[in-house]
Amino acid sequence: MNHDTGTVLAGEHPAAPCGPHGERLLAGWYDTGRPADLTEHLARYGPPPLFQARSRGTAMPLVRAVEEAGLTGRGGGGFPTGRKLRSVAGAKGPAVLVANGMESEPASHKDEVLLSFAPHLVLDGAALAAVAVGAEAVHLCLPRTRAAQVDQLTAAVAERRRAGLDPVRVQVHALPHHFVSSEETSLVNWLNGGDARPRSTPPRPFEKGVGKRPTLIGNVETLAHLALIARYGPAWFRASGNSGAPGTTLVTVSGAVHRPGVYEIPAGSPVTAALSRAGGPRGRLGAVLAGGFFGGWLPVPLSTTAPDRGAGVLVALPEGTCGLAETAAALGYLAAQSARQCGPCRFGLPSVAEDFTALARGSVDAQLLNRLHHRLGLLPRRGACSHPDGAARLAASALRVFADDVHRHVHGPCGAAFAPLVLPVPAARPPEEGEWR
Repeated sequence: MNHDTGTVLAGEHPAAPCGPHGERLLAGWYDTGRPADLTEHLARYGPPPLFQARSRGTAMPLVRAVEEAGLTGRGGGGFPTGRKLRSVAGAKGPAVLVANGMESEPASHKDEVLLSFAPHLVLDGAALAAVAVGAEAVHLCLPRTRAAQVDQLTAAVAERRRAGLDPVRVQVHALPHHFVSSEETSLVNWLNGGDARPRSTPPRPFEKGVGKRPTLIGNVETLAHLALIARYGPAWFRASGNSGAPGTTLVTVSGAVHRPGVYEIPAGSPVTAALSRAGGPRGRLGAVLAGGFFGGWLPVPLSTTAPDRGAGVLVALPEGTCGLAETAAALGYLAAQSARQCGPCRFGLPSVAEDFTALARGSVDAQLLNRLHHRLGLLPRRGACSHPDGAARLAASALRVFADDVHRHVHGPCGAAFAPLVLPVPAARPPEEGEWR
């Protein structure tokens, strides 16, 4: 393979690496037990198969391959990746690519693990996507709270530059690590010199983003999958998962399981299968949080599938834990983490969190439940971003799944209402104005 020519030659790559449970992204880790440096990465995968120079408005092989593979975003939205590629590729003027490794979801560590174990697979995907959409620059966004990883990725980018591996300039950025700072318009706003806070749309970033250029924003796991699709094709990608949710996905499993951690599973796997990969439940469960703080509670016994959308999170809640108290703590954190720019976040979300805290503590007035349901109905689709929507989804699922507890808490708190939390809820401290830069 002459990677400078940007061509793809059938059959030139070795068989796709595979872990003991069908892992793809983490196959190298299971093979060696250590992160892959560039030499080891190239020995395993070969150089990224860069495609021939594209013509504006013409679908390139990678765009078609990703569309045929059915790859969807692994950062929370689940949007078809091929459609995003095509939208930016068809826009006017040189584009920009943003690789999103911010991972603001407190219960998720999948992106952090992927960037630690297989950084060059992510960087391959970023380079390939940049070529496919005609991007002249790549920005890799990481939280500044992970300083060691920022240094690791900066060194990896420099190593690739010395090897002449990437056709576009790659910059690593360390951003403020607040919950809404990973939202795509927050990244664009920060890269344009503003705060890492969401901005109203339209225009969407694919129309006018970084430097007012068409901008493709992709989660780092999504880009790593793209790098494998470019090498092994859409049929290979679809050989795992199912027709509605092809491929594999990374899931962070925590709570009442024997081996908490990040696992790669076929997309659409049953929740029970995902929990089994983590050693199975540690005792009887009361519920499972799927999708993180923007997801929802699942009742037991479990009969649904693991989230192929959402943040790739499962938290097993032990039986006897107060789900209302867990939810109240998460809502308090989400309220404190809002950008405080729109009415739903400035007023509605804090009010919902306050009502939920009162419910969890058994301090219920005659109008609380009616008021809470009314406020939850007012939050979605009214903010500059989906922050209030996610919080409302979490709260509504708790009222539904823990309905029996809701009725009991009307007469006073349960014995577990003040117990230590199972959910990894950070301190609910609102960021200072200067902390958004």
